[in-house]
Amino acid sequence: MPAYPLAAPSVAVGAAFLNVKDAAEYLGLSPHTLYVWRHRRLGPPSFRMGPRGRVMYRREALNAWIREQEQADSRCNTALSPLNTPHHYRSGSTAVA
Repeated sequence: MPAYPLAAPSVAVGAAFLNVKDAAEYLGLSPHTLYVWRHRRLGPPSFRMGPRGRVMYRREALNAWIREQEQADSRCNTALSPLNTPHHYRSGSTAVA
């Protein structure tokens, strides 16, 4: 058995707050993508923490954002699928069977 502890994975297990690098790894994205989304006010909610103002993400906010993305996608949410909506015809035109 080694006398020193084993190295922890990059994403801290059970951590409530994640930095940009760990949040990007958690989401399967690049840190650059998160920076661009933050600049454009897109993506998961983030905030600055501490005296140096490091950008952080709450793990629970990341999970909520993922659920929102799933619900907004018509492939996951059948209520949004255009295949499940009735056909609308313009007035004055006839439907051809």
